[in-house]
Amino acid sequence: MIVYLDASVLVKRYVAETGSDEVNALIAGASVVGTAAISRAEVSSALAKAIRMGLLSQEEAASALQVFNAEWESLIRLQMTEALISRAATLAWEHGLRGYDSVHLAAAIFWQDILGDTIMLASYDRQLWEAARVTGLVAWPESLP
Repeated sequence: MIVYLDASVLVKRYVAETGSDEVNALIAGASVVGTAAISRAEVSSALAKAIRMGLLSQEEAASALQVFNAEWESLIRLQMTEALISRAATLAWEHGLRGYDSVHLAAAIFWQDILGDTIMLASYDRQLWEAARVTGLVAWPESLP
């Protein structure tokens, strides 16, 4: 199984919260795991925001970031190109997605196209999850609350 992770899923890998066990099981069962290069900034931003909101201490967030950075090289990192960003712009318009969500969708579709194999897009963002389903990707989890 080839799995594409957006930032909402990646954060659950490094911060224990609802859904973390399921994310870890998904990653453990995958043959290949990838994400867009922008996820690096998104995960760092999410951890910094968790500090500001008092959800994580400075030490907890720094530890999570350290583990994330150590594992970053093990992920397939899809690079941004003009063609991918153009496709993301179209997808943002067609599906009402936020900017980075449209980039994640475009990257996962691109990856599926070049591999010729089914990609499972993992996201806890409802709009991205729904867009993945209607664009021919397998959306994970099976359903969102």
